[in-house]
Amino acid sequence: MQIGPYRLRNNVALAPMAGVTDLPLRELAIEYGAGLAVGEMLTSDLSLTASKKSSLRRRRSDREGLRSVQIVGSEPDTMAEAARFNVDEGAQIIDINMGCPAKKVCRKAAGSALLADEQLVADILEAVVSAVSVPVTLKIRTGVSREARNGVRIARIAEQSGIQLLTIHGRTRADRFNGEAEYDTIAHIVDAVSIPVLANGDIDCADKARAVLRHTGADGVMIGRAAQGRPWLPGLIAAQLAGDEDARAPSIRDQLQLMQSHVLRLHDFYGVESGLRIARKHVGWTIERLWTAADAKARKAAFNSITDPELQLSWLEERFEDRFEQLTEQAHSVGQAA
Repeated sequence: MQIGPYRLRNNVALAPMAGVTDLPLRELAIEYGAGLAVGEMLTSDLSLTASKKSSLRRRRSDREGLRSVQIVGSEPDTMAEAARFNVDEGAQIIDINMGCPAKKVCRKAAGSALLADEQLVADILEAVVSAVSVPVTLKIRTGVSREARNGVRIARIAEQSGIQLLTIHGRTRADRFNGEAEYDTIAHIVDAVSIPVLANGDIDCADKARAVLRHTGADGVMIGRAAQGRPWLPGLIAAQLAGDEDARAPSIRDQLQLMQSHVLRLHDFYGVESGLRIARKHVGWTIERLWTAADAKARKAAFNSITDPELQLSWLEERFEDRFEQLTEQAHSVGQAA
């Protein structure tokens, strides 16, 4: 995949998710094979750049791969200024958020709320593209509501404005994350424009990615919530799409090492107090995927009660080893029964 002068190593990207795709997670996703990892959205209000949240979201490293910075706002001039500011700080790609359905974002007529005003969309896109020399990309939804799906018109505006890649989440703003993503609109958008398109929404494995690519004709896929607790997932999907028959999900023990590395990075990145707290949601997502609902609830509660960084790591060691032994015993029992 090509974005302006940049050629990605594959066509599977990690989606920007506020409060999730911080620098430690982006680094892990790239290490495990993702083609691109887009950062958390940053407000276009530059008066907030000195805040702790904005400062942490703007931190970069060479291990995160291509630096794609997502900005959100509703004023063309302030969005252009924010784009210039982030490019001056090292952004190699500016991504514009017109897909977030969160109330606090849409209340300010930003994110997916912008899709209702096509002229404002054009004004923002043209202002940002004109303001910077790096590629500008755009993430949208299929429209404001199911009755007003205008994704094709927005995509054409984007192409005319100089946007170099589009990501489309297969839901409307009104849908939020409810129901199933639909891919017909994405297929119509692919037919309507000549710039690269990434399909997004409910893609959680290589088989689903293949089906979505076949249905839509998109150039690649973007993985969002399915990667929570599984930073290795975009890279695994990319490898399997490329025909690597040996590509498999990490073993339980490998996932333990990954999670320990992730938790250590969170402690270092945020400091012990915040790192302990933020580690809880990432570990929680992994626990939910490895244990039954009832067992996961108890284990998450136990992990969330830990207030010492070393104890977080030792807890992971003990519980993952227990889970490995359980799965080994289950497999042995199935083998004997067969």
